[in-house]
Amino acid sequence: MKEVNPKETTRAYAFEMWMQAPMPMLTFFKTLNVTRLVKISRRKGLKFNMLMCWCIGRAASSIKEFYMLPVGGKLIQYDTIAVNTIVANREGEVSSCDIPFSDDLQQFNTDYLRLTRQVAQSCQNHDITDSMVIGTSALAQYEIDGAVGMYSGIFNNPFMIWGSYKKHLLKTTLTVSFQFHHTQMDGAHASQFLNTLQKEITTLKP
Repeated sequence: MKEVNPKETTRAYAFEMWMQAPMPMLTFFKTLNVTRLVKISRRKGLKFNMLMCWCIGRAASSIKEFYMLPVGGKLIQYDTIAVNTIVANREGEVSSCDIPFSDDLQQFNTDYLRLTRQVAQSCQNHDITDSMVIGTSALAQYEIDGAVGMYSGIFNNPFMIWGSYKKHLLKTTLTVSFQFHHTQMDGAHASQFLNTLQKEITTLKP
């Protein structure tokens, strides 16, 4: 990771326009067809949330805007991406767990299981500070139509939230919300990411 001059990047205008905005976050909603993920999860014994996180990492890794993030008034460029998940710990509370993204699904699954188990037992967050982290929160036991994340002014990371998936006659769907900082990306980049996420889900080969 390194600091870059915003004027020397494609985010120059966005940095000037949105870096000091009182509310620079945008939230998009999209209903995804997750039929394939549900089938793979059941057939292969893989966690649905893990598969979602991997597909999110895959989709994000193909879009260059995800590798830059405004941090402390500066624009930081990263070499790698991680995906965060919220873990229920042994004390009945929640902890945060960053998982390094790997293009290898088996490796990502191994890291996911190891790190989430570690965080659940220790009740200590696992933070990766040298990767651009995409936050996620899965409220899998609840039916929600969407959620708008809170902008703290401290963390500018992109963030995704979803509830339980919904079964229909011929497919299963999941509504997600995607919050992002306008300095990091524009609406077109966010839309491209969500479209790519759907493609990753549809074409996933475990």
